[in-house]
Amino acid sequence: MKTNLACSHDKASVPGGNEAAGHHLIGLALAGLRFGPGFILAALVLTLGLSSPYFFTARNLGNVLAQTATIAVLAMGQHLVILTRGIDLSVGSVLALSSVAGALVYREVHSSAVVIASMLGTGLAAGFINGFVYVWGRLPHPFIVTLATLSIARGLALELAGGAAIPGMPATILFLGGGSIGGVPTSALVAGGVALVLAGMARWLVWGRWIYSVGGNPDAARRVGIPMRGVLLSVYMICGITAGIGAVLTSGRTAAGSPLFGNLAELDSIAAVIIGGASFLGGRGHIGNALTGALMIGVIRNALNLLNVDIFFQLIAIGIIIVLAVEADVLRGRLEERFRMIQSLRVNQ
Repeated sequence: MKTNLACSHDKASVPGGNEAAGHHLIGLALAGLRFGPGFILAALVLTLGLSSPYFFTARNLGNVLAQTATIAVLAMGQHLVILTRGIDLSVGSVLALSSVAGALVYREVHSSAVVIASMLGTGLAAGFINGFVYVWGRLPHPFIVTLATLSIARGLALELAGGAAIPGMPATILFLGGGSIGGVPTSALVAGGVALVLAGMARWLVWGRWIYSVGGNPDAARRVGIPMRGVLLSVYMICGITAGIGAVLTSGRTAAGSPLFGNLAELDSIAAVIIGGASFLGGRGHIGNALTGALMIGVIRNALNLLNVDIFFQLIAIGIIIVLAVEADVLRGRLEERFRMIQSLRVNQ
């Protein structure tokens, strides 16, 4: 009798052990997916440092940071939009329009503050239009209005600039976009400052929690009284401001405003957010995701240049990485669902 009881006890303990092991493995897999982009970036940097003697030179690292700064700033604004299950396809064109607006203002007023204000104001206005039309126009998805703004802003930039770049930018903008402090590009410091501000707003303000609520569960957010219209409008306005900041950095590097700036920058910003580990499903991720993704894009492009790989393969490489990142997001969703199921079963037992 005792033998039978012991056998039955052993049989009962096996599933529990398997369940605990499965629970542990799923937890490790989720952690791997969550921190995977950071690990991949570190491994990529290490591999490139061993493959090319030029990668870890101060000049090359400075170039990577400078070239990545604009993408990073755009990606941070895009990240807030994606957190709410939205998307902004107009950031590249708004960047171009903002740079042209700044160059035109500089022709009349040689004031750095006024020129910067005109760039940021142009981006803010475009973001407001995107958010207002999407929210109060009751459009089914922001894809529609931001696609329209992409075309309108690019057309306005081309018309205002006469289809050509407008030379000339004040010294402050040249310093912000092309200067350095202690060997660190000023543009990278600007991107870091934007990251600190947005991360602080998302973490310490009630507004930040509202963003995650709107993106994570819109119906629940509406029921508890979160001002969804205001939240959605605010993220598109901030995305517009980041496009204006991107215009300041780009114009500072080139000493001009051009209607051709920001070509395909909207795709780079979206790719950076997704590659960095955020989700198109909304409500998940942080500013670090955008920065990680932007750095990965910058490092990959720099690596292909150092290794003398055809420039057209850059587009192929980024496209493949985007597909892998989206698949990783799908896998993470399934693992999280399985993880919650196991937890609920353990609680009910």
